[in-house]
Amino acid sequence: MIKDKTIWECSSCGFTQKKWAGSCQSCLTWNSFFEKIQIDEKAKRFEAKKTDARPVRLKDVKMSNFKRLETNFRSFDRLLGGGITKGSLILIGGAPGIGKSTLLLQLSNTFALQNKKVLYISAEESLEQTSLRAQRIGIDNENIFLFSETNFSAIKLQIDQIKPDILIVDSIQIIYKPEIGASPGSVVQVRELTTEFMHISKGYGISTFLIGHVTKTGEIAGPRVLEHIVDVVLDFEGEKQNGFRLLRSVKNR
Repeated sequence: MIKDKTIWECSSCGFTQKKWAGSCQSCLTWNSFFEKIQIDEKAKRFEAKKTDARPVRLKDVKMSNFKRLETNFRSFDRLLGGGITKGSLILIGGAPGIGKSTLLLQLSNTFALQNKKVLYISAEESLEQTSLRAQRIGIDNENIFLFSETNFSAIKLQIDQIKPDILIVDSIQIIYKPEIGASPGSVVQVRELTTEFMHISKGYGISTFLIGHVTKTGEIAGPRVLEHIVDVVLDFEGEKQNGFRLLRSVKNR
């Protein structure tokens, strides 16, 4: 029987320790520790779980059901090796105003035209703002569902009800889990939310896009572990003064 244990985690940098302290010894932030229940991972690895899964010989693995969903943007599909795979988790990072939301709305339309159900989570903008953006680029499809929300619990409820084929989260730094005592965009919030969306993608077979902002140094805001959790990392680059944009693949597994 696995027993839970209590640890204290810094909401600023994610550092953990066994006892509460006034300041974090890692990032020196004051009053940043919150209590967290943690399962004993060592015991968890040895816990037997009932499952119908069985090992399969490598030569017996059939790829007949493996099919990539094309976006009809040839350069984008080529960047991803021919399209997106079912249940993949894709992170697109870029500076504010570079065009991430516009790109994802255009991709939403290509999926919707293929009779795929798309759930677009607009955490930064209202429904009216997102709708105006869609109208400006000529998008109006009944297979696209907009939801303006920042609370993960409410988002998860809509995912369960709508059961989309494609999920777009705009953006991961704005959403929060109420049970975590940290502000949206903090290290612990971003890490936990990315893990949650990873479980949703793999468990439900939903191809998921996460939009992420970048720091002044050009790195995606949040913990480095974020890039290890996702399947694909894309950098969206360019200058606001001209219309040229560069989409670069940093990771694609």
